Amino acid sequence: MARYRESVCRFCRREGMKLFLKGERCLADKCAIDRRNYPPGQHGQRRPKLSEYGLQLREKQKVKRYYGLLERQFKNSFYQAERQRGITGEELLSLLERRLDNVVYRAGLLPSRKLARQFVCQNHFMVNNKKVDIPSYLVKIGDIIRVKESSKENEYIKEAPRRADQRGIPEWLSLDKDRLEVIIQDKPNKGHIPININEQLIVGLYSK
Repeated sequence: MARYRESVCRFCRREGMKLFLKGERCLADKCAIDRRNYPPGQHGQRRPKLSEYGLQLREKQKVKRYYGLLERQFKNSFYQAERQRGITGEELLSLLERRLDNVVYRAGLLPSRKLARQFVCQNHFMVNNKKVDIPSYLVKIGDIIRVKESSKENEYIKEAPRRADQRGIPEWLSLDKDRLEVIIQDKPNKGHIPININEQLIVGLYSK
């Protein structure tokens, strides 16, 4: 499977905000955007005015990188959102938030989405008592995500309660810190996402 293997800190610098791609490192003094808050590259400190297309592209790239998706994965999510009954932009954000790898990360079970994706693929989690090893699996209201008993001694998993207290978890999720269970209580929306997103720019980009 294709994957990005270079530094992800350049993504945050390119988008001009923290995308929290390296977990707790993003909260430390070593965070790249705190040290060099300008785009990477030879001409990074220049800030040219973007066209309408440029603004749409940057918004799409920001959201795609925030959720750690490749181009085809993101495009497929958009087309899936288009088929929903609601507003396309809002449905897109809801679909991205409901991905299993994102839920595991947002609940504090793991420090980054990249690591959450890896743990899901390695069968560390169960959804409604069934093994699920697909990061893009979409959870729904009432689903219960459990850490497998054999995985509860993992050093990352053991830090989940502390991590959840430090970072906080969104209102649409509930975490049982003793049993390491996540319950989906509601459908996520734009207000639950900690970064500023203009989803209509993305809809405009794909509507051309």
